[in-house]
This record gives sequence, C-alpha cells and structure tokens, in this order.
Amino acid sequence: MKKVLVLYYSRSGNTEKMAKAIAEGAKSISGVEVELNFHATAEELSSFDAVAIGAPTYHHQIPMDFKKLFEDAAAQNVSLKGKIGATFGSYGWSGEAPKDILEIMKNKFEMQVIEPPLLAKYLPDKNTLSSCKALGKNISESLMSQTEK
Repeated sequence: MKKVLVLYYSRSGNTEKMAKAIAEGAKSISGVEVELNFHATAEELSSFDAVAIGAPTYHHQIPMDFKKLFEDAAAQNVSLKGKIGATFGSYGWSGEAPKDILEIMKNKFEMQVIEPPLLAKYLPDKNTLSSCKALGKNISESLMSQTEK
C-alpha cells in the first residue's frame, strides 16, 4: 500500500478546504492510503511515498511550522529523495509560500515534484476545489505508475 501525506496549515480555513479536497482526490485511486494532518515530524515524512503540503502565505513567508519541519529534516538527514511532492495554498496578496516550499522539496530534498503549485486567492471556489481533487488523484496515479515500473 502506497502512503500519501496531505499536510497543511490553515488559519482561515481556506487552505484546509483545499487539503481536504486533495485528500479526497488521492483516496480515489485504489492501493493508496491517505493521511490528512496539520502536524508531522521530520522523521514521519520519510514513512510516506508522497507528501503534499498546504501552506498559506502570510507576510510573504512560509509558515514557521514548515520552516522548522524542513530545518529538522535537513539536520536529521531525513531522505525524501525520489518521493513525490506537491504544494498548494491560499493567499491574500502574494502567494509565494507554496512556490518556496516546492523549491525546497525539489532542490534540497531531491523530490519528484508536481509543478506548478496549486494556488487559490482567498476562498477556494468550486473550480479550485475541483483542481485540488485532480491534484490529489494525480499524486496517487503518479505513485501507482512508479510501482508499475
């Protein structure tokens, strides 16, 4: 069974809505177990085959919890190489946190990332939530195609 972590931070609830839709899409593919959570340790990251991180952008920054998570993962030499990574998030004016996290996943941890990040300005609308479900499904399909190789 392949494992997907949908990890998110959400103060307003907007990124949480996106996370739930991504988890729903990921669960639509058989053979994939999905965990939806707002906290994970660096050690836990390595137990997943794919990690999707939902980060809103506040004051042009990645949420502090995610900065610390990646710093801990680097300090502990947690290997995420070859795992699938994706990012998403809502924002009010700038939206760079998901892009910055995707760069960390790709360049520091050598993950196979799904680009571009999925962004929603403020409240995710019906089309955005549909895109979230499609992203979740894409993550799971990518995992299952790795298994077939």
